Formats: sequence, structure tokens, C-alpha cells
Amino acid sequence: MANDPTTIKYYWEDMAVGQVRDLGTITPTREETIAFATQFDPQPFHLDDEAAKASVFGALSASGWHTCAMAMRLMVTNFLLETSSLGSPGLENIRWQKPVYPGDTLRLQSTVLETKPMGKRPDVGMTRNLWEMFNQNGVKVLHMEGWGMFRRRTSAAPL
Repeated sequence: MANDPTTIKYYWEDMAVGQVRDLGTITPTREETIAFATQFDPQPFHLDDEAAKASVFGALSASGWHTCAMAMRLMVTNFLLETSSLGSPGLENIRWQKPVYPGDTLRLQSTVLETKPMGKRPDVGMTRNLWEMFNQNGVKVLHMEGWGMFRRRTSAAPL
């Protein structure tokens, strides 16, 4: 079971500034790209080859929100399920730097930028992370930063 205290490998104390994690790869299919766009971002260049060809993308491309969702999937599957994660208060600095096309193999990397205890919750620590996703050619397609909240191994005195 996820976040079961008996299976947690990583607590807030295990996350150090500068720590980099490779969180695996994912390859969106044409069908997945269209299905996501149909439900959540039905712009023509995410749904139709001819409209996409006439767009700045030149071909059918994944929604940026689909790219974020794939990054989240890799983060959860390859890291968060082994942690004391308590969720996130939000993301910032989201940039879709290059288009993602069906068949691209995307690799996610996460870097810890900052850690701090949560002031009003001595049992919780926060980390600010940089998420970078690269395609199979090493080109960065996604940049985002955000905070995660994690249970601490031991509670600290309130600040």
C-alpha cells in the first residue's frame, strides 16, 4: 500500500539540495495523445493531422497538460509511492519548451532545489524541486518547479 509506514523508503530528511533523480521514461502513442486532447485540451492541432500540419507544430502534438500528466505519472510511479508524500501546495514556472509528438520517448529528471521544515507543522518538511523532461534526442520539452510536502521521520520542535 502506498505511503504505508512499513513500506516508506524516503522521508523529508532523505532529500538533500542538489540531489538528482532519474525517474524513467514514457512514450505517448497517437491514440493516447488524441484521447487526452479530446477530453482535456481539444484544440485542433492536438486532434487532427491536417490542422496540426498547418499549425506552428507542423504535426500532431501532445497537449502541454498531457506532458505534465505524463511527468506526474513517472514521478508517482518511480518515486512518490515509496515516500512519505503528503501532496503539494502547487507548481510554478511551468514551461513547455518544445512540442511533444506521438512516439517521442520522454525522460523525467528531478532535482531538489531547496528544503525547509513547515513552520506550523513540525511533522512535515517541504522540498522545492525542478522537474525537467527531455525527449529521445536530449532536447528539454518541459520545465517546471514546485513544492512537495513530506512527513518527517521525527517531528521537530515547532518554529
